[in-house]
Amino acid sequence: MGLGSTFRLIHAGWVLAREGAFSILPVASLPPMMKLGVRMARLVERPAVRKTGSVERLNTALHRLGPSFVKFGQTLATRPDIVGAQAAADLSGLQDRMPPFDAALVPAILSEALGEKAAALTEISPPVAAASIAQVHKAKLRQPGEAPKVVAVKILRPGVSERFHADTQALYAGARLAETFSSASRRLRPTEVVKTLDHSMRLELDLRLEAAAISEMAENIKDDEGFVIPAVQWDQVAQNVLTTTWVDGIPIRDHAAIDAAGIDRKALAAKVLQGFLRHAIRDGFFHADMHPGNLFADPRTGHVVAVDFGIMGRIAKPERRFLADILYGFITRDYRLVAQRHFDIGYVPAHQSVEDFALAIRSIGEPLHGRTADNISMAKVLGQLFTITDLFDMQTRPELVLLQKSMVLVEGVARTLDPELDIWTVAEPVVGDWLRREEGPLGRIEDLGQHLRRAGEAAGRIPNLIAQAELALAEHRAALRRPRDRLMRFAILATLGMGFVAFAAVAFMALRFAGQA
Repeated sequence: MGLGSTFRLIHAGWVLAREGAFSILPVASLPPMMKLGVRMARLVERPAVRKTGSVERLNTALHRLGPSFVKFGQTLATRPDIVGAQAAADLSGLQDRMPPFDAALVPAILSEALGEKAAALTEISPPVAAASIAQVHKAKLRQPGEAPKVVAVKILRPGVSERFHADTQALYAGARLAETFSSASRRLRPTEVVKTLDHSMRLELDLRLEAAAISEMAENIKDDEGFVIPAVQWDQVAQNVLTTTWVDGIPIRDHAAIDAAGIDRKALAAKVLQGFLRHAIRDGFFHADMHPGNLFADPRTGHVVAVDFGIMGRIAKPERRFLADILYGFITRDYRLVAQRHFDIGYVPAHQSVEDFALAIRSIGEPLHGRTADNISMAKVLGQLFTITDLFDMQTRPELVLLQKSMVLVEGVARTLDPELDIWTVAEPVVGDWLRREEGPLGRIEDLGQHLRRAGEAAGRIPNLIAQAELALAEHRAALRRPRDRLMRFAILATLGMGFVAFAAVAFMALRFAGQA
């Protein structure tokens, strides 16, 4: 752990404490050690924060600390039920209203990244949105033989890679410190969690990969309704430049404009939640940064329009089944199923009791049923989860970290659109249909097909395996022969030596006898 990373971590903690970051945490729901830490951090708060409870300068502080800290603030901004309405409002500026970089740099950046193809981008506007990683400009794309097209040009901030690297080194330092000095934190595997986030952020810094993600998701959702994404303009894509079709929409956080356009906010909330669940459970590939700055409502259709696909999540079939079963277990109040799946995937160690864990899950699930979102205190729910994870020695699964973080974001967006949202009722059509399909004949046939494909691939590898086995056996036999060969050579040399000695002795005796004669 480098000294620079440790210093940066300490500096970040000081800045966050000074600007009131710890004042917005639900202290009453935290474990005792975390409560103590928050109280100590609040000792250095600015007086203005203590008096007003407002953290209006926290946006600036997070931006100054770096992109990883901004991402954390964006997540908190979607959860007024956890951090409070005022703090969420103060943090909302992190979503797409960050200070832009100098627009005078844009022509040179485009020219260096795209070469001659940069000339096709004309009438480039000032930044229309600026976030921690990149900013977006509106432009006209003029291709030979085609009508001019309005496009969005996303450009990475200069130097953002270096800032991100410094961020992650500080986070790694914090994770290692936690693992060293807190045995309770080890089960949460903080270093592995940071590694997962590090990987996803590195992908975000290459806009060619974002273009590929848009392309893959477009194929996945081509037959869906209610969720729309832009199209990639591949000739104007580079590592630090991404060009897509322009999408018009109302920012999803602008509730007044959505209402004025006659869009049903309840239906829009359902589309946000169901779209995410469909992508995660059905496709195993989902938008992992669905904060309000990346979501719009189409005023003509009422559909959800998503942008910014820099952070994507991917989960395999077992994890998709885990998510579906967990949600369905809560929907149907089958807490034994929820508990068993946590054991199956390795969240809870095998030595714990499934029945006891099911009882603990019931204590969380039952109070949620029959209540709308505005009557549910997520701070209290999180407090119970803290207690349960500690009681049952639950382990973190790093591959599910992005999924969990994304679900927090999506649920927060849906709750703000529809405070009366019944999450279980909205989720059931997607989750239930997928599970019924998986359990039905078509799902069984697909599973059988996958098993047969794997068996076929394994059978195709058999000749190579046999050849490798024969080669290994030949090498083994050669290795066994080598000691025998060495022994034989030694025996031959010894025999020859003895023969030479005997011959010399006989010759010497003969010569001596001849001399005597």
